[in-house]
Amino acid sequence: MLVAPDVFAMWIDTHCHLSASEFAPDAAAVVARARAAGVGQMVLPAVDTADFAPVQALAHAHGLAYALGLHPLALDRLSDRAAETAALDALDAALDACRDDPRRVAVGEIGLDHFVPGLDRARQERMYAAQLGLAARHGLPVLLHVRRSADGLLKHLRRRPGMGGIAHAFNGSLQQAQAFVDLGFALGFGGALVFERALQLRTLATQLPDSALVLETDAPDIPPPWLYRRAEQRAAGLAHGRNEPAELPRIAQTLADLRGWDAAHTAAQTTRNALAALPRLAGLCGALPQPHPLP
Repeated sequence: MLVAPDVFAMWIDTHCHLSASEFAPDAAAVVARARAAGVGQMVLPAVDTADFAPVQALAHAHGLAYALGLHPLALDRLSDRAAETAALDALDAALDACRDDPRRVAVGEIGLDHFVPGLDRARQERMYAAQLGLAARHGLPVLLHVRRSADGLLKHLRRRPGMGGIAHAFNGSLQQAQAFVDLGFALGFGGALVFERALQLRTLATQLPDSALVLETDAPDIPPPWLYRRAEQRAAGLAHGRNEPAELPRIAQTLADLRGWDAAHTAAQTTRNALAALPRLAGLCGALPQPHPLP
């Protein structure tokens, strides 16, 4: 991996939903604030077929990276098996159409969600397995949604050795984390790590190999404590503060404190890990990318 040394002085937000409606009024200002904070690159995952064009447009407009995939929480919008097939065909076609686009770095966000009640788990598993197949066919790593579902995700990954990617917002056990690492995955840490009561997650962040850690915001979701509002505050009409990629360096400070690193080492290590997990990112990180129009 040959990149300019100054690349390792910047931060990479490996998971940011810049296409979310919360950012519609001021996406350019959000990116500008992130860049001013030292966040030199962001990965924008899609959540459904309607999100493919917006994430591509944002990535090209602002010099960012993107991934295309079908999020497990979006799958209940599909009415039947025919709709599942149509969505997968649309993803396959979109990945094929942008095969020469250097900003396409992964398939994602895909995975399993066993936390939200009432979701069709059989459909989730079918669609997850099928999307792993598409990622393999297109030679791309994956961005995984892991919510009380690590074992189910790992079962399918073991059938596709060499896949690689990032287990986003990981919050499982050390044994599960090590299983992802053994399969070539990095683990994403964000705002949840900053909460002092997140003892298991904080312990996990100290136990993993240096090479396994990447940073993310999941913006606008998973706000860190300084943006978080308790249930009684939300009931009184106070909304969470909006999470943005510019929060990443402050989130990273918690990881640095837990690992006994300084900020410069934390930026260098997590950037190196992000480029290893998503190899096509290296081509975008020789310097701060310059915006250019969507072709």
